[in-house]
Amino acid sequence: MLLTIDPHSDEPIYQQIRNQIILGIARHEVAQDEVLPSVRQLADEIGVNMMTVSKAYTQLKQEGYIVTDRRQGTKIASLPISDDRFLPNFEEKLSLLLAEAVIHSQSKEVILKQVEEIISTFEQEEEK
Repeated sequence: MLLTIDPHSDEPIYQQIRNQIILGIARHEVAQDEVLPSVRQLADEIGVNMMTVSKAYTQLKQEGYIVTDRRQGTKIASLPISDDRFLPNFEEKLSLLLAEAVIHSQSKEVILKQVEEIISTFEQEEEK
């Protein structure tokens, strides 16, 4: 999985790393139990501070997406991931995103079509 970081983005770099790893898991670009680069390796590869990568890994670990083992390193957690905090957080974020879409005059049909297209990209990757 290749991470692409935009240093000029308003989104913090650690958040970009986190989000791209989650997308990589959903798109099956990284598999369950696949070992990720060490903090130092990833920081060197993408040209960022080690603390930035560490912050992304810490957040992913707290959310259950990755696990760390001193002997095996950091790897993708077993799927599916169970986290009681997910659903309330998901609903809150989705509500805000849908509110913004409505404010920008997006119709229900357009929103549902976009959701279906995005979900299908995850399903297509799963079938490979």
